[in-house]
Parts: sequence; C-alpha cells; structure tokens
Amino acid sequence: MSISGLIVFIMAQIGYTGMVRMAGVNKYMSWITSMVIQTLLLYVLAMLNWLKFGLKAVVILGCIFVVVRIGSIIFRVGKLPFEGIHYFDVWMIVIGIIMGRILFASPLIHYDNYSHWALFIKYLLFQGHLPVAADTIISFTSYPPATALFITQFVSWVGFSDGAMLLGQFLLIWASIYGIFAVLRDRTRSTNSFIICFAVSIINIFNISIRMNNLLVDFVLPVVAAAGFAGVYAYRRSPWLQCATASLFSAELLLIKNSGTMYVVMLGCYLLYSLVTNGQGQRWKRLGKGISQTVVTMGLGYLPFFWWNQHVHATFSAVSKHQISTDAYKSQLAHESSAVIAKIGSKFLHQILSFNSLSTRGVLLINVGLLGAWIIIRWFLRKKNNLLKSLIAIDISFIAYYISIFAMYIVSMPYAEAILLDGSERYLSSMVILNLLLATMVLVVAMDRASFEEDVSKRGIRSFRNVITKNVYQLSSLVLMLFSSILMFSEINGVKYNNTLGKEQLPVQLKQIAQQSTQYNHQKILLVDPHFNDVNNYYAGYVGRYYFFSDQVVGQENFMMSQAEFKNTIKQYDYVVLPEWHRTFTTMLEKTYHQDYKTGLFKVTKDGLQKVNKINV
Repeated sequence: MSISGLIVFIMAQIGYTGMVRMAGVNKYMSWITSMVIQTLLLYVLAMLNWLKFGLKAVVILGCIFVVVRIGSIIFRVGKLPFEGIHYFDVWMIVIGIIMGRILFASPLIHYDNYSHWALFIKYLLFQGHLPVAADTIISFTSYPPATALFITQFVSWVGFSDGAMLLGQFLLIWASIYGIFAVLRDRTRSTNSFIICFAVSIINIFNISIRMNNLLVDFVLPVVAAAGFAGVYAYRRSPWLQCATASLFSAELLLIKNSGTMYVVMLGCYLLYSLVTNGQGQRWKRLGKGISQTVVTMGLGYLPFFWWNQHVHATFSAVSKHQISTDAYKSQLAHESSAVIAKIGSKFLHQILSFNSLSTRGVLLINVGLLGAWIIIRWFLRKKNNLLKSLIAIDISFIAYYISIFAMYIVSMPYAEAILLDGSERYLSSMVILNLLLATMVLVVAMDRASFEEDVSKRGIRSFRNVITKNVYQLSSLVLMLFSSILMFSEINGVKYNNTLGKEQLPVQLKQIAQQSTQYNHQKILLVDPHFNDVNNYYAGYVGRYYFFSDQVVGQENFMMSQAEFKNTIKQYDYVVLPEWHRTFTTMLEKTYHQDYKTGLFKVTKDGLQKVNKINV
C-alpha cells in the first residue's frame, strides 16, 4: 500500500466532507454524500472518455477543498459547530479499523469477482476508459460502473491489490452505515444509537452468502439506499436538501446495478410522503407541489442511468445479461411456455414461504419486531407512533420486490439458471437488509418520541420516569453494545476463517507461481485445473482472464488423449499455467516432451514447455 497515496485520498475525503457540510449536509450523511458526488463526477468524466484525468482530478479537487476549509476556519467564515463524540462514533471507528485491516489482507475468491467486478476495476484502472465493443474480456457490458469507479479511484492512489479493492468498497459500505445515524434526534441516548449498531451487526447474518470480502454490489445497494432514506428524513425541514439528496442517491443506486430501480422507487415514494407530510398549506396544494417536486427530483436522478443505457446500446450490439431490453424480454417470453413459468413460480413460492429460507426468517424478524414495538409503545406507554404504518409499507415493498425478482427469472435468465433460482437468496437478502435498516430507523425515531422527556434540550441524567426505567435504559445500552460488538467480531472472525480456507483456492495458487499481468493482451493461455467443476462452470477461465489480463484464457481438466493429440493441444497456446499438480497432464507431459513439471507458468516452445514467472506482452 502507498501510505502517501492513502494520506492524499483521506485528505480529499475530508475536503469533500467539509464542503458538503458547509452546504448544510448532516455530519453523519456527509461522508457517503461526498463519496456519491465523487462517483458521479468520475462517471461523467468516464463517459466523456476522460477517466484517467478524472481519477487524479477528483481527488486533487478534494485536496483543494481542504485548503479552502482551512482558510475558512482561519478567517472564521462558515464555521461548523462541533457536535461532540458519542459512544457509537467510537464503536464505528474501532470496528471499522479492525474490519478494514482484515479486508485489506483478504484474497478475492468468489466467482462473480472474476466474471465481472474485480476484472472491471482492473480494466478501468489499467486501460483508463470504459469498455468498448472490441474488448471481449468484459462479458457483462450492461452492468453500470458506479461502485467500480469509486474503488478504481481508491486503488489508483493506494495501489492495486485484492485487499485494496475490498477496502475501497468497505469505505462506501461503512460511510453509508454511518449515515443512518442521521435519523437520531438525541445522540446522547446510547440505547437508541446502539440499537442501530445492533442492527448493523445483524445484517451481516443476512449477508452471509456475500460477506464484505467480495466485490458484489448486493450488499452495497441496500446500505446506500438506507443512507438515502436517512438523509431524506434528516432534512425533512429543508425540502431542497431532501430533493438534492434523493436525486443524488437515486442516480448512484441506478448506476450501482440495474436492480437498484426498486430501491429508487421506494426512495421516491418516501420523498413524496415526506414532502406532503411536512409541507405547509392546504393538503391538496401540498400534494400537487410534492408530486411536482418528486417528479423533477427523480427525473434528474434517472438522467445518468438513461445516459448509461444509451451508451450501452450505442457501443455494444449484443444484449448482455440483466440488460434492460424489451426485445430481449419478448424473445425470452416467446420461448417460455406456461408450464415452464408455472414450474419456476412453484419453486419460487416454495422458497419464500419456507422457514428454512434465511430471507424469509428476516421478513418474519422485521414483522415481529415492529409489531411488538408498536404494541408496547401504543398500548403500554400510551404514545402514538407510525410503526404500524411503516410495517405495512415495508411489507408492500417486500411483495413488490418478490414480484420483480420472479419477473427477472422469467424474462432475463436462461432456464437452466432460472429453474435453480440461481442467486435468489442473495437477491432476496438484499431487500431484507434494506428493510431491516429501515425498520430500525423508524423504531429508534418512535422510541425517541415516546421518551418521558420529549424536549431534547431539557434531557439530562434525571430525565427518566423513575429509577427503574433509568436502570433498564443503562442495562439495555450495555447489553446492546456487548452483543453488537460480539456479532461484529464474529463476522470479522468469519472473514479471517474464509481467508484461511482460500489459501488452497485457484486465485491464491496463481499468485504463488506467476506475476500478475496489468497490461491488457490477447495471449492464448491454457489453464490446467484438476477440478472438473472449476472448469465446467468457467470459474477457472474467468480467474485466468482476470489474473493474466487476457481474453484468450481457457480452462481445461481432461487430458485423456494420445501423445499426438496432447502435442497439438499444447501448440494451440502461447502459455500453459499449472497452478497445482495434475496427474494426467503431468504424465502426458513426461511422455510427450520428457519434462517433469508439477506447478508453474510455462511458455510453449517447439521443444515443449519453458518455465517463466510472467507472460510477455
């Protein structure tokens, strides 16, 4: 890692954060808001084919903002009030540092890292532009680039590695989670703040199939969306800030992944509700004004994604997986019989109604938790609250999301993947994560409003109904803090354990035998893998394409052939990669070329294989 590059990057983040705070952005929302702004700036520059310039200019601009902020402080212009340090701030910093260190030492193992996300970041960094039609190394050409752009900016300053990419993504995740604390009206009440911390630790359970040590956006989407909701709520007395936040986060969500559309619709509905509820004047006038403001706001948020779709259609002739294409949908439906649709539907219903499904348990947890809290606050504390209305809205979003996921399997997935509900638990868990965070936010708001002393300015150590409630408050704060910490350390240990298991995986093996290539090339490379499944599902090929940065990598497991066939097979390639001992390949190599190699990277010559440590481009 480049320490000087990291320092410059951190300075830039401080600069952007200071400037957005001067514009009225909440302290807790400032970090993720500034990252969203940087990502959108990078996106515009990338679309204009100025990505190389943008990777440097956006960070340098942030450093300039630091100088401006220092000047404003010296001359006492735009001074920001100090909001204090609270227990949850310390918790977030300590847990964040520990998790960040572990992620930086983690390898990339998951399939999707190599089929797209890590490969895409590597391409952006070393090619310096978005993919074009001739670059066949990128398969999923319709996937939007937002998360990859921010991570690319980070690794361009601190150095390229698996851990650096994971750390860059973690900054987005942790900044989004920190933004959720913006909903707290009284941050001195540690019970409410540690309820959020506890929810943050709980969502890792539903993120178990993804984990933070993978460059998959299925966890980034819900936490960024949750931060957007927190911002809209925090600025409920400032409509222009609400609209600006909703527009920025809508653009970001749509540019993270196409499936972000559902999150944007939810954010738009909440913006409309907030504008109408907190507006002034007659209800019908507030409704009309709220609708017009929401339409303009969400329209502006959609424009960057519209630009991306136009770019994809203009640049690539083939339809990529999950690309929004009505023609592709019609073609897919034309080949799907009613029996096939019914079969997929039956299997989908069985999964979402099964108690063995982790996402279904999450739905039940949210419903039981909010319903129980509503009963306690409404009937025992005699306080009105919006928990029941919020629960109904959350359940409607679950139903709508389930319908959209089922539609995706029908219209945009091959039957072989759809009938297996490939990735369904991962997709469904994303909505569980978002709604669990939303449920937590409405819960802590309701608890704050139900407090014995409603006026925050009058609260103190004696602002409790009696000694019993004070003791309950103190004990619950301690218990929540302990369990939040235990669960987070459990997640950290889980990542560490996965790292130890990954030492025998193909991506780690390649690092032990060859130097990674960073120059895009078309060298023909044969990757010999003794594991049939790695070859059959193209994992070996994707890993090789990423590591050697070539679009001509082929994985092969079967070498039961004659010596003549073996020689002809080898001659088709420029290099052969042997990450671990392969019985059949080693035997054929000895018989054909009288060479005895167990592992390594080899250049193909007329006399056999010549061991090297990197490919020459």
